[in-house]
Amino acid sequence: MKGPLFYAKILLFGEYGIIKDSKGLAIPYNSYKGALKTSEVLTETAKKSNKNLNGLYQYISELKTDLVEFRLDEFKQDIENGMYFDSSIPQGYGVGSSGALVASIYDKYANDKITVLENLTSEKLLKLKEIFSLMESFFHGKSSGLDPLNSYLSLPILINSKDNVEPTGIPSQQEGKGAVFLLDSEIIGETAPMVNIFMNKMKNEGFRRMLNEDFARYTDACIDDFLHGNVKSLFGNVKQLSKVVLSNFKPMIPKAFHKLWQQGIDTNAYYLKLCGSGGGGYILGFTEDYEKAKKLLENYKLELVYRF
Repeated sequence: MKGPLFYAKILLFGEYGIIKDSKGLAIPYNSYKGALKTSEVLTETAKKSNKNLNGLYQYISELKTDLVEFRLDEFKQDIENGMYFDSSIPQGYGVGSSGALVASIYDKYANDKITVLENLTSEKLLKLKEIFSLMESFFHGKSSGLDPLNSYLSLPILINSKDNVEPTGIPSQQEGKGAVFLLDSEIIGETAPMVNIFMNKMKNEGFRRMLNEDFARYTDACIDDFLHGNVKSLFGNVKQLSKVVLSNFKPMIPKAFHKLWQQGIDTNAYYLKLCGSGGGGYILGFTEDYEKAKKLLENYKLELVYRF
C-alpha cells in the first residue's frame, strides 16, 4: 500500500499575521513530499511515525465535531498493520511536515471528503481549513489549518482574512537574476513555543499596534507586488518587512542569524524573513541577484524556490 503524494509548503508572506487575521500567501514546494505506506518490518524512523499516527488516531477519535467523520476502524487497523508516513519533508523547518501528514489522513479516511476536482467555493475551502485546523492542533496546540490545506490542494493559496481564502495563480518563473531561496539554519524549530512567545507579545499594546500597522501593511504590499509581478516594488517592501521582523520578532530568529539578517538590509544584497514560526528551520530569503547573495552566504546551505 502506498498513498498519493503530498507536498511541502512555503508561506511566502503572512507568518504570525494570519493568526491575527491579516493576509498571507502560501505556495506548494515540490522538492519535499510524503506518502502513507505500510510495511511489515519498520525502520526506527517508520516506527516513530507509526507511533505518531497512533497518537493522531487517538486524538481524532476524541474530537467532538460535526464537520467531518472518519473511518476510524480502518485507520486503526492500518496503523496496527504497520502504516507510517514516509516523508522527505524536514520536521521543525517551517515547510509543513505535519500539514502534509494531516492532508494524507484526511484524504484516505474522511467520509464525504471535499476533493480537488470539485468547484472549490469559498465555503468549501473554509470548511476544509477548519477541519485541518482541528486535526493539526494535535501537533501544534493551535493551527490555522493552512499548511494541510495547501498540501491537500497543491495550489497557491491567498489568505485575505480568516473567513476569506482562495486558490490563486502566481506569475510563472522567469530566467532572471532574482530569486526566492531557503537558508538552512541547521537548527530544529518548534512551533508551539514560538506561538506561545507570540501570544505573550500580543498582550503588549505597542506590539499589537506594530502588527496591525507596519507588519500587516508591508505583508499586504509584498503579496500584492508578488502576485502582480511588480518586482522592483516587491523588493522595497520586502526590505521594510525584513526590518520590522528583525526589530520585533527577535526571539523567533536564532541568535546566530541576527547579524546576517542585518547584513542583508545594510548591503541590499538579500533580505531575510521568517519561514513559518521561526526558532530554527528554514529562513526565507529574497534577492535581486542570486549569484551575489550566494557569495555573501557561501557558508550556508541555500535552496532555490522561485526565480524572478
